[in-house]
Amino acid sequence: MQTTPPGDAPSNTHKDAQSYEQLHKPSSEFNTRDEYLEHELQIMQPKRWRPNLPFRDYRFEFEDTIPAMAGTIGKVVMVGAIAATFAAPLGLSDAFVLENVRYELLIVSIFIILFSGFILPTANLAGTHGPLIPLIPIVVAAGGHPMAFGLLIGAFGFILAITKGGSMLARLTSKGVCGGLLIYLGFIGTISQVKKLFAWAEAIDMAHIAFIVILATILLYALLEHFKKRWLAVPLSCLIGGVVAFALGAPFEFHTAPGLPNMNPAYWWGENTGWMLGLPTLESFVVVLPFAVLAVAMWSPDFLGHQVFQKISYPQRTEKVQMNIDDTMLSASVRQTFGSLAGGANFASSWGTYIVPAAIAKRPIPAGAILTALFCIIAGLWGYPMDLAIWQPVLCVALIVGVFIPLLEAGMEMTREGKTTQSAAIVVFASTLVNPAFGWSLTMLLDNLGLIGCKERSAELTKMSRWVIPLIMFVLLTTVMAIVGMLPGIPALMADFRH
Repeated sequence: MQTTPPGDAPSNTHKDAQSYEQLHKPSSEFNTRDEYLEHELQIMQPKRWRPNLPFRDYRFEFEDTIPAMAGTIGKVVMVGAIAATFAAPLGLSDAFVLENVRYELLIVSIFIILFSGFILPTANLAGTHGPLIPLIPIVVAAGGHPMAFGLLIGAFGFILAITKGGSMLARLTSKGVCGGLLIYLGFIGTISQVKKLFAWAEAIDMAHIAFIVILATILLYALLEHFKKRWLAVPLSCLIGGVVAFALGAPFEFHTAPGLPNMNPAYWWGENTGWMLGLPTLESFVVVLPFAVLAVAMWSPDFLGHQVFQKISYPQRTEKVQMNIDDTMLSASVRQTFGSLAGGANFASSWGTYIVPAAIAKRPIPAGAILTALFCIIAGLWGYPMDLAIWQPVLCVALIVGVFIPLLEAGMEMTREGKTTQSAAIVVFASTLVNPAFGWSLTMLLDNLGLIGCKERSAELTKMSRWVIPLIMFVLLTTVMAIVGMLPGIPALMADFRH
């Protein structure tokens, strides 16, 4: 790890007494770019619930454009997936999906600037709850209303945030459990994107394009690793993937023209417009209650993985600028509540396609957050960038090199030392059986009890931390999954959730 030049770094006490402006030095005073970026992370002094202003409290760097670009691509794709999954069973058109995605891009920009860029600079951006997508068809089949679903997620997330439940669960999760979770998510995500790219290529009778694009991406990633320029992986991989695919004859054209979505919430929640569902009833909230509990419970492993990746990538003495799990939950809850009231299709979570590239680039959250908001506004209004972002050769390689491979690497790094491999293996095993939330809760219980992993760590835990809280989480999650029919081979306990 690079450090600042000897004699240049003041003591921590002296740093705290000086402002960021006073401690900032131009990059020309450092031997390498890495030294400059690490120094920036170490001298930042983010303020909670007080204004954090560009140039006074943080600066914009070229490296901020990379996570902003990756985050925007991920946002378009993930919101599109959730909107389409909800829209298809309701008989809504592709035009509805497209307009709602543009609407969500504008909505999220407001909250990015307000929270991550201004008053909560250690709150990661409120992104999209990807692991929730497989649940949505079940929610729709049960008669779930998207507004009721979103409002309950916001309410439960707010409760978890103000009670600091998210950070508590993070502290109870060992390195072995977290590392195994990252390995599982990285591996499964990589395989998924490779399969999607080959499925796209085979659909246009050009399967060789997928092979060539992925091979070129592997070679590029290896070279970037060698030259320690991995933070450039997303833009260069997108460029190579798009150019190679187009040069080999893959069809592509821009068709989403510039425009502004309908900004009236009454339109989206009308009985004959937008979602064509009207406003939710009390019954609507009852139907989606177990799904909302599960959605918020799945936040903890998701948020923890993002925070740990940041800790691994950042240098020492950067605790102040690292993602705060409780602040991120609060930001996501508020964004979810207002987004659902406005008529958006998004279900919020920590923004992985932003925070992972930002950590690799050794950049704090605020500056890239402002750029992400700007890019989302441009994509939503201009329209054409949305076509490029969802083109499979661009989309798949961006997610592989920007999110999933780094998660895989971070998980392997966490399981290199100590008695972590047992816990990591059990997480992967249990996650494969059901899903990552089940794997995380079960393995956390076994690990904290001392049945696997580090026995010394278990012995140091209090009774509450060793088995009471982990057992409550495991029983709660497993019960909810049983109710909605997510346990393989076991019918839903409440048949109404399947019909």
